[in-house]
Amino acid sequence: MRKESLFERLQDRPGARVVVNCAVTTLSVLLCLMISPTRLPGMELAGIGPNWLLIWVVAWSVKRSMVQGALAGLALGLIQDGMTAHTPTHVVSLMLVGILTARLRKERYLREDFISVALIAFAMAVMSETVTAIQYSIQGDRSLVEIWTYHQLIALGSAVLSSLWAPVIYFPLNRWWQQMSLLEQQS
Repeated sequence: MRKESLFERLQDRPGARVVVNCAVTTLSVLLCLMISPTRLPGMELAGIGPNWLLIWVVAWSVKRSMVQGALAGLALGLIQDGMTAHTPTHVVSLMLVGILTARLRKERYLREDFISVALIAFAMAVMSETVTAIQYSIQGDRSLVEIWTYHQLIALGSAVLSSLWAPVIYFPLNRWWQQMSLLEQQS
């Protein structure tokens, strides 16, 4: 007797489908939160690691509306602020990442998922770190030269690592969300 796959079992159960989809999405966020402070071999460049929450917001926002991207950025920004110092806030940069990623509509520009997601993550990491540097500049408790000198190193390191690791988060989540979307259409 053949065993049913998870997707087959969820096909006729819309309530269970919503619960499982929310659980998978929430667990992926928790995974990104848990690996954010870790520095495993290959995950660090000059003391800088990938921005896992930014990668998650990019993965979420690529095929969603700007409002959904902004809400994901808001939620994850608040969570990240809760885990770190509240100033400068991560809310602004992650909301911008969600909005701009959703606005890109990558299908119009790039067909290859691996390359497009890596490029989007690279650009969004640079933009995110620039927003953070601007917030430090506005605070005025550090010299502008110091802020912008470190910004270059941090932005480049974060962008390179985030773009390299983005497909690791994007592909399984994207496949899951595509399967859930197909099940919704079939119902």
